[in-house]
Amino acid sequence: MSEHFTYTPQGVCSKKMDFDLNDGKIEKVVVTGGCNGNLKGIANLLKGMEVSEVIERLDGIKCGYKSTSCPDQIARALKEYTVSKN
Repeated sequence: MSEHFTYTPQGVCSKKMDFDLNDGKIEKVVVTGGCNGNLKGIANLLKGMEVSEVIERLDGIKCGYKSTSCPDQIARALKEYTVSKN
């Protein structure tokens, strides 16, 4: 079953993250704001990946002096989504 999930990231340049998920896998990620080219690249790499693998790979990545990053915020969004499904 396909589901849509929207997340508002905190502490990064991006302003909104939209996810389309199907049976625990990423179908599409669209990030508004942030480093456009890098985030489009990350979104393409995530297509078809299991949500749990994305969380494992991106969780805790930092951007410069910040305690988070856009990839870390993607992981946080997917954790929030996973918790809401249980």
